[in-house]
Amino acid sequence: MVKTLPKVEIEELKPGVKAPAKETLLTPRFYITDFDAVANMNICAQEEELQAMLTEMRNDYNRHHFVRDEEFKQSWDHIEEDKRRAFIEFLERSCTSEFSGFLLFKELSRRIKDRNPTLSEIFQLMARDEARHAGFLNKAMSDFNISLDLGYLTKNRTYTFFKPEWVIYAVYLSEKIGYWRYITIYRHLEKHPEHQFYPLFRMFESWCQDENRHGDIFNALLRSQSSMWKTWKGRLWGRFFLLTVFATHTLTVHEREDFYAAIGLDAKEFDRTIVTKTNETAARAFPEILNVEHPEFFPRMERCSDYNLKLSEIETSQAPQWLKSLRKLPYQIAIFGNLLRLYLIKPIDAEKMRGTVR
Repeated sequence: MVKTLPKVEIEELKPGVKAPAKETLLTPRFYITDFDAVANMNICAQEEELQAMLTEMRNDYNRHHFVRDEEFKQSWDHIEEDKRRAFIEFLERSCTSEFSGFLLFKELSRRIKDRNPTLSEIFQLMARDEARHAGFLNKAMSDFNISLDLGYLTKNRTYTFFKPEWVIYAVYLSEKIGYWRYITIYRHLEKHPEHQFYPLFRMFESWCQDENRHGDIFNALLRSQSSMWKTWKGRLWGRFFLLTVFATHTLTVHEREDFYAAIGLDAKEFDRTIVTKTNETAARAFPEILNVEHPEFFPRMERCSDYNLKLSEIETSQAPQWLKSLRKLPYQIAIFGNLLRLYLIKPIDAEKMRGTVR
């Protein structure tokens, strides 16, 4: 049985403004990259595909979909405290992730505008979408008398440097896993409207279209760079990012199983579905995908989740820091060992499946 994390009080920077969640390996990260390398990227191999997607982005089919209608204009005080807290955590994580994408895409667009105008405009339009999402999520938080100071986040968050290739791998997976998360929740609540306690969930069908479109753009960018899928290094890096993103998803979903229970979903089943679907989709872009049907795959991943919850329990204990570090070590080693075993499972050659992937 998975144990949920202990409840904590909401910390505020000032009244009504939530303090950002403590940065950990699992919190959404803010990125910078080598902007010159992106500007000089040769995208000729996928130029036609990218131009078609640029035209689609200019049309902005979702511009009228993110509107707060009458259903939002009510009190939400009737939502029980535990459900409210779990939902606020979901909104914060989602808002931070979308805002991180906005900052990265905006800076990419600005830095490469004169040297790669096609990519610059694509990034500008993706930044538009991410800003719209982040703003809508932050406004949803304000319905519960709390919000994020996005300006404060911009100035005070740690920025991680990623090579352009790493950005492409990571953002592709982030967008595609986001698509599968949103559409799965939307379809579930369509069938079980009794669990739809807030109107934001109705937006997830339109939301996932943006995520899917962004993922397709990064698919084209990945396939335009033969070194990312034709070389042995590309294969190893692809597997690394697949495993890293899936492990992060599993650990965070199990940490927050209260939220999924609130909307009538089993966290374990939801996580397995999202990982499996995203892995299948990744075969359109990556040279290899993980063998998630291997009998050890999900049991080892979920073992890592259990160890992660133990780490969180130790961190929130009253023990001195040196003792916390000592107690954490066996679990950290166990997580690393399980992830290494998962990485070494023979992958599936996606290039051989090219043209047969759904």
